[in-house]
Amino acid sequence: MTDHTTIARRYIDLWNERTPSRRREMLSENWTADARYVDPMMSGDGHDGVDALIAGVQQKFPDFTFKLIGEPNGFGDHVRFSWGLGPDGVDSPIKGTDFATLKDGRIRSITGFLDQVPGA
Repeated sequence: MTDHTTIARRYIDLWNERTPSRRREMLSENWTADARYVDPMMSGDGHDGVDALIAGVQQKFPDFTFKLIGEPNGFGDHVRFSWGLGPDGVDSPIKGTDFATLKDGRIRSITGFLDQVPGA
């Protein structure tokens, strides 16, 4: 049985990890080698592509962190969860919902939706 909360927390932890070598370890542990990430603003393939996206977001928002919003849910190899991105201690100005497809308990693809973006 898939633990939806664990999958979502590991995903959020990855996006918050600032040490490149640790982030690569986390990708190898929790994502398939052929993983794909796509949202309305960016996409990346494989560990290199996903790692580059994360590094870019961290560079653009150096003082922001990701956090889960609500409870993740799903069925089978599909997980849905919402997140916020912003400074600690305030309501996140950026929010989204991501859909994960798993393979053998690891993330194979993420399709992301941006629910709230300032100035959008």
